[in-house]
Amino acid sequence: MILHWLAETPALLVATAVVFVPGMLGLYAIGLRGLALLAAAPIFGVAATAVLALVFGAVGVPWSPLSWTIGVLVLVGASWGAGRLLGAEPHRTKVEGPAWFLPSAIGVGILIGMSRLIAYIVDPAGISQTNDAVFHMNAVRFIVETADASSLHVSEVVGGSGFYPAAWHALVSLIVGFTGTSIPIAANMLTIVIGALIWPLGIAWLSLTITRSRAVAAYAAVLSSALQTFPLLMFQWGVLFPNALSTALVPAAVAWVILLAQWPASDRVRRFIRATLVVAVIVAALALSQPAALLVWAAICIVWATFQLLSVVPREGLARRIGLVVVLWAALGTVWFVLAKGTSGSHWPPFRGKLEAFVDVLLNGQVLIPFAWAISVLALLGVVVAVRDTSLRWLVGTWAGVSALYILVASVGHPIVRDLLLAPWYADPYRLAALAPIAVVPLAAIGADAMTRWIAGRLRPGVADAKTAPIGVAATVVLMLVLVLVRPVAMPAFLDGTFDRESRYVLTSDTFLDSGERELLESLPTLVEPGSRVIGNPSTGTGFGYMLSGVDVYPRTWSQPTSAAWAVLSERLRDAGDDTEVCDALATLGDPRYVLDFGLGEDGPGRYELPGMTDFEGQDGFELVAAEGDASLWRITACGP
Repeated sequence: MILHWLAETPALLVATAVVFVPGMLGLYAIGLRGLALLAAAPIFGVAATAVLALVFGAVGVPWSPLSWTIGVLVLVGASWGAGRLLGAEPHRTKVEGPAWFLPSAIGVGILIGMSRLIAYIVDPAGISQTNDAVFHMNAVRFIVETADASSLHVSEVVGGSGFYPAAWHALVSLIVGFTGTSIPIAANMLTIVIGALIWPLGIAWLSLTITRSRAVAAYAAVLSSALQTFPLLMFQWGVLFPNALSTALVPAAVAWVILLAQWPASDRVRRFIRATLVVAVIVAALALSQPAALLVWAAICIVWATFQLLSVVPREGLARRIGLVVVLWAALGTVWFVLAKGTSGSHWPPFRGKLEAFVDVLLNGQVLIPFAWAISVLALLGVVVAVRDTSLRWLVGTWAGVSALYILVASVGHPIVRDLLLAPWYADPYRLAALAPIAVVPLAAIGADAMTRWIAGRLRPGVADAKTAPIGVAATVVLMLVLVLVRPVAMPAFLDGTFDRESRYVLTSDTFLDSGERELLESLPTLVEPGSRVIGNPSTGTGFGYMLSGVDVYPRTWSQPTSAAWAVLSERLRDAGDDTEVCDALATLGDPRYVLDFGLGEDGPGRYELPGMTDFEGQDGFELVAAEGDASLWRITACGP
């Protein structure tokens, strides 16, 4: 397995470059350096990619690695111009602690994160056998074939229209374009970048910014993948690629806002312009990745701002500051309401008692994940430390806020709560559980640092923190290695109270695809005439056909169409030889001449039993074209040549 992953190193390097290089070039010009530059770079890179896709789609410029490169160079040039205009000087946060071991700790955190994701994905060409993966993968194929990655056009892949956040899809299409690799490999390389690079760098920078301690940042980097709820859970459930990207960007986006308050400027006008540009870049990156992340980022920033504004001494101007706080929260409430009304509302019921949900957030056992005892103890210790430090109390408020959202989604069934407050996340407990590590990991890092200082003070009084911090970080690395080796990471099905037997990237007889079905789909270009439409029951795995082959396999999403014509085919396609309504229905759906038979289907969430699309052997009007195992492709001859 490792050799297969090593063979994809070029694709991983390209994925890293696409995400990081534009931001490193552009943000260097405005004065970011060190960890701040590395952690903020993906925000710029994602925003640049998604905005360029929108612009190119609007003016008719084909989306390609070349056009993206030219567009990025223009944006980087604009950033350099802004840097000169604003008189940007290199900014470094003044921090305590030895400098040498923070890069090492970040490197270890990256390696641990990579190992957890690779162990779950298994095969670099693996496909997540989940419902949403069908749409996301097909959307990338659509971008590659139409040369259009606009968030206003990507939903056309399934015959839709309007806005759909396509930053993730645009990035994957660039990796495919630059390397020529397959869509599954490109998607998996971006997964590694999201979970093992963007996330640990962002969480380390956030911890460094709020504590100004390299030791705390080092603990945060090492602990960044300690919780299953993020990043791993977002690549198990769904699969929620856009949510994973947007959530991974949030820590750095929060840190960047806090940095603005610490970053001096020669005058207020330049400071205002710089803040406006930074906020615009953050909003673009989050909104075009997954808009719900905007609410998380804005809420955390407003919590921080509230504590800052109301804790100022002396108290002059208190009324004005209170008014500003009210305005900020009112603005957030308005945006929250708009986003809630723009979604399809609540999709999931409550499943836990209130006390059970409260214990879940205390011990980080959301959605029935086994309790994370060690990390939870460190985080609760961090809560105690943060409550006693006025500069860190806002972080406890953030933890309380994301915990409250989870308790509500897990235990409260009131329509107002689920259809309004929780609607931006579809009242999905998995998506809300993934927010907890944004606060828990920094708190656990603060707790680990406090514990190390306390133990060192008892064992060897007077020993400098510069000597004790590396020992504590090393002990944390050992803890993480133990967690990686012994802690289960099976995906929980919270409504059923069960766990997956194995990774959803592994092909088995009861997943969307088995190896024979995937092989048949990949061979479609050699089996059907160019331009042919092929149909099949999408919830048996045929939905992946367009992505894997480029052939027009319909439908292109896991769910079946709701049209009357499809209803006829789903029940009676196999009777086409003596049922004239079937031929009429086929004509309505683009006159497909081939059908894939991957079996009856299943009776379960997101799966459909379609008796009309199976058992064609011996039926009049069908001719076998090819078969792999139990999967087969048939030519429909009943309705003409």
